[in-house]
Amino acid sequence: MKNKRKKIEFSWKKFILEESKKKYFLNILHQLNEARKSGKEVYPKDEDIFNAFYYTEFHKIKLVILGQDPYHCPNQSHGLCFSVPPKIEIPPSLRNIYKELEENVKSFKIPNHGCLTRWTKQGIFLLNSILTVERGKPLSHKNIGWQIFTNKAISKISLLKEGVIFLLWGNFAKSKKNLINRNKHYVLESTHPSPFSANFGFFGCKHFLKANQILKKNNIKLIDWSLPLDFTFF
Repeated sequence: MKNKRKKIEFSWKKFILEESKKKYFLNILHQLNEARKSGKEVYPKDEDIFNAFYYTEFHKIKLVILGQDPYHCPNQSHGLCFSVPPKIEIPPSLRNIYKELEENVKSFKIPNHGCLTRWTKQGIFLLNSILTVERGKPLSHKNIGWQIFTNKAISKISLLKEGVIFLLWGNFAKSKKNLINRNKHYVLESTHPSPFSANFGFFGCKHFLKANQILKKNNIKLIDWSLPLDFTFF
């Protein structure tokens, strides 16, 4: 995917600018800088770290998929949870997401890529709780401060919006449900789509079908879950 000059809409821009001045955020930047200076590979690239905020405008958010941390292998992560750039092999968890989608949505055809940017244009916020990771070390940046930032983003959505659907897959995502006002929003929970847990609740959860049923009930435009079948689209 070619890097383009990115513009972030005002609400998210204001949020990021305010947080970026705080001590915890400055500490994140310091730790990232120190990691790179010591020769560690950190993913995603700097320009992709905030892609979830660039791609999905705050006022358009109607569904949140919450991930854990970025893929930790080279070239996989581009700042959107579960998504990978075109031409990168589809990771196992995303393959299982596609399988569940195929069962939920008759028109869905499994594409030959794992790029989910099309979903973001429909108000789907693909947020990892931890925004960076070291190569080959999952959860290596769990304690550098990112969760303070992303917890505030989740709380902002909960406070200022209504009727948002949150898909929480796995215990890590479920641990964030206390940030969500269930009197205003919808929370759908299941196990993680990882091959280690998908058979214990993710397969058959029908979250994609249920999400559109909720949107229909609330007279909100349904999500078209289909994706371009071929990465040459990009």
